[in-house]
Amino acid sequence: MSINKKDLIEIISKEQDQLPYKDIELSVKTIITSMTKSLMKGERIEIRGFGSFGLRYRKARIGRNPKSGQSVEIEERYVPHFKPGKSLRERVKQKL
Repeated sequence: MSINKKDLIEIISKEQDQLPYKDIELSVKTIITSMTKSLMKGERIEIRGFGSFGLRYRKARIGRNPKSGQSVEIEERYVPHFKPGKSLRERVKQKL
């Protein structure tokens, strides 16, 4: 099972029936937008008990096009990275 943004909004609205759906939708979208902007600036995001988001540097390299098998040059870049917090890791471990 996977959860997308719409599913997350639905789950929160069912659990928090005192809040209007539109307010929950706006809140979730604002949080995601703020996190995206912070990562774009190169900032690190830490949510205690959940984990942290940051950027990892990837060096330039030669890759291969899987369809044609032709070599392709891949430029250096930064990619988002999530590191789960200790509390989250322990809770997930208990469920498995």
